[in-house]
Amino acid sequence: MTPTTAAGRGNTVVRGSDFLLLDIGDAPVGGKADWLAERLREAMADGRLTVGSSLPATRVLAAELRVSRGVIVEAYRRLTEDGHLEGRRRGGTTVVAVPAAPSVGLPRNPTVEVLRNSTVEVLRNEPPRPAAPPHPPAAGTLFDGAPGVDVFDLLRAAPARVDLTPGRPDLTAFPRAAWLKAERAVLTGLPADTLGYGDPRGTPQLRRAITDWLARTRGIRADPDEVVVLAGTSQALSLLAPVLRADGIDAVAVEDPGSLGIRQHLRHGSLATPPVPLDEDGVRVAALRATGARAVLLTPAHQFPTGVVMSGERRRELLRWARDGGLILEDDYDAEHRYDRPPVPALRTLLADHGCYLGSVSKLLAPALRIGWVIPPRRHRDALIDLKRFTDLGNAVLPQLVLARLMASGDLERQLRLLRVRHRRRRDAMIKAVVEHLPGAVVRGAAAGLHLTVTYEADVPDTVLAAAALGRGVKCHPLSWHRQLPGPPGLVLGYAATPVAVLTEGVEALGQALRELS
Repeated sequence: MTPTTAAGRGNTVVRGSDFLLLDIGDAPVGGKADWLAERLREAMADGRLTVGSSLPATRVLAAELRVSRGVIVEAYRRLTEDGHLEGRRRGGTTVVAVPAAPSVGLPRNPTVEVLRNSTVEVLRNEPPRPAAPPHPPAAGTLFDGAPGVDVFDLLRAAPARVDLTPGRPDLTAFPRAAWLKAERAVLTGLPADTLGYGDPRGTPQLRRAITDWLARTRGIRADPDEVVVLAGTSQALSLLAPVLRADGIDAVAVEDPGSLGIRQHLRHGSLATPPVPLDEDGVRVAALRATGARAVLLTPAHQFPTGVVMSGERRRELLRWARDGGLILEDDYDAEHRYDRPPVPALRTLLADHGCYLGSVSKLLAPALRIGWVIPPRRHRDALIDLKRFTDLGNAVLPQLVLARLMASGDLERQLRLLRVRHRRRRDAMIKAVVEHLPGAVVRGAAAGLHLTVTYEADVPDTVLAAAALGRGVKCHPLSWHRQLPGPPGLVLGYAATPVAVLTEGVEALGQALRELS
């Protein structure tokens, strides 16, 4: 995608809803209310919507699906008359009864069902981190040679007036009022014994809220007993490493380009990270087989850093690989931040004991909360829980209870809608600045996420450009940090945490630096 094309799509409205992964493009002409009612019945029958679940407000869901509010009202009315829903004024519309699960499947979301059917056919056939330096490093020192294990600490410590580091959420948007309200409510009704040692898997309230959230937004059906709450994806990888090694797995293949931070965590756990190249459909499964690795870590809904969405055919190839004994670690790190494409179901919807699902609220709320989750395969669950128990006895209880309340109340969905508007505006501003100040550059990953990947034609190493940019007061990642295989130079530029005017200033400085080096 060129910058010009991406900029032209800047005002596109998101098609589809995170709620049940609904895509109005699947509805027949003239039958939208029927289609929606059937999708809701299906979700109630298969457990994604349970008694007590809240449905989105009719205006909100109509806006997300880009239909008239009357379509939503009519679908809700039919289910209310059937005794499944109840309108509760300020409490919204709530599920009060669910139909029995059918012996013959109801019509399903076609996107999910095509993949699910293919999966059924496939399976039927068969050392501590160093302390931050006392003084920030010079730009040249930071980008000289291969990045060390402390490279992100060094970059955070480096002074800059514009920070375009990828993966940074907008911390000024943290919902302080909603958090305080939820915290007061939790503390008001909190039994004293809740302040004691808890379940190392996480509080039952949060594990239930996570399964409800994933059912509504990612299409994943799981039991709360399958979920383990941890301190983010980083701890999940640290705990999984010895579990995988005990299972005879000594290597986890990774996407290339792919996250340097992920590689560092895996290697710290004594796991090799053979690279697997990508194309426009996602990771190349033939190349994955050639590595001989029995496990692979993927970001299929929004690949880091390229933004590629794994295609249906590539998913089916991947599941055939899993059938042969492979394990898929699915990092769903920022799938909720999408702007110009419909929702994509998680791989976990298609497999259970062949996959390990990782998620967190670091990109939606704040990394400082240190709250994430993992749904491991059954054979690894007990060992992972034991490691969590003996590592820290479980995450802090109070933040878990507050987050559970935010998830159950709908405040987290409201936060996501707010962020999408803000992020889209900042993304569009960055693309416009790239068009103006980096002519000829190619932008990738614009449809979703918190960053853009920009490649350029000039014969300038991206580490040299990143060092020159830092010398001008602009932080960013050279694309080569996230590669093990050869590839064109580029930059990975975060936009979510930076105001529009500052983004423009930063990209202008990048353009000036590149012209001087060319």
